[in-house]
Amino acid sequence: MKHTLAMAGFGGMAGWHYDLIERIDGLTVAGIWDVKPERREYALSQNIHVYQSLEDLLADQSVDLVLVATPNDVHKSIAIQAMEAGKNVVSEKPVTLSSQDLREMIEASERTGRFLTVHQNRRWDEDFLSVKKLLDEGKLGDIFRLESRVHGSRGIPGDWRQEKEHGGGMVLDWGVHLLDQALLLFPGVKLETVYATLTNVTNQLVDDGFTADLGFANGVHMLVEVGTSNFIGLPRWYVLGTDGTAMIEDWGRDVRIVRALGTDEKDVVPVRTAAGLTKTMAPRRDDSIHSEEEPEVSSDIREFYQNVMAVLEGREESRIKLDEVARVMRLMEAVFRSAEEKRVVRFEE
Repeated sequence: MKHTLAMAGFGGMAGWHYDLIERIDGLTVAGIWDVKPERREYALSQNIHVYQSLEDLLADQSVDLVLVATPNDVHKSIAIQAMEAGKNVVSEKPVTLSSQDLREMIEASERTGRFLTVHQNRRWDEDFLSVKKLLDEGKLGDIFRLESRVHGSRGIPGDWRQEKEHGGGMVLDWGVHLLDQALLLFPGVKLETVYATLTNVTNQLVDDGFTADLGFANGVHMLVEVGTSNFIGLPRWYVLGTDGTAMIEDWGRDVRIVRALGTDEKDVVPVRTAAGLTKTMAPRRDDSIHSEEEPEVSSDIREFYQNVMAVLEGREESRIKLDEVARVMRLMEAVFRSAEEKRVVRFEE
């Protein structure tokens, strides 16, 4: 079965979607609409059809799927308008700016019978899938702490992402991905506590970074961090278990694992520092640990749209569940609330 998609919004991310869709059998792009003349002109220069208006796009009977790739504050209104016009909807993340807005979008989906999903593309990141595999296999024993972060040094991009009224800031831009990944690592486990801080190093209107400490009911604590003023980046992933430690330094890197062999270290040689000795922090002997590297798990982001098409054809369930999207939205709201009130927030009892 063939499906036809139109794009509401044609910025950088929509261009990424366009290139991706060109590699997917059974899905074509009918055209785009964007409020900016320069984006419409660019589309025309690439021989892409440009609709006269959003209403013109929604009136195209050949289109059964609309991608909403606009600034975050208008996702809701365009998505609802599209569903009421009989179109299924893929929304860029974050799906909207509040849990109440999301409820209204879900109600519109149920009322119209149209499919609504969110482009949570970082679920296909190979570093994330590698960590999930590591946890599922139990190679590190019982996990007690994880750290997940992305670091850059250029501040927030110089567009609407710097403006609060358009849904800018790093919690909504990158936090939506890392928090989604965090919840997926522990399916069925309640997240009990959230403690967060925001940074405003380069922008006073929206957060340009944040840290969130997540306390799960299974005893795991997870640090989620986004920074845009970090000239030396820390590891993308750092995972601590009772039997070993794993680290992924950056995107596209293998997983480095160091595990204990169970060898009894009776004669630990102290480390001499400038101000004293320490056995506690002395490195392990080579015969007491095993080091290895595992290649990253491979993935294919085309699976996102392949799943969307399969849902429309009744062959599969959506891989992006709206209750999962709603949970991430509530978690982002908890991050903002914790930072504003400077306290630990109870999340799920």
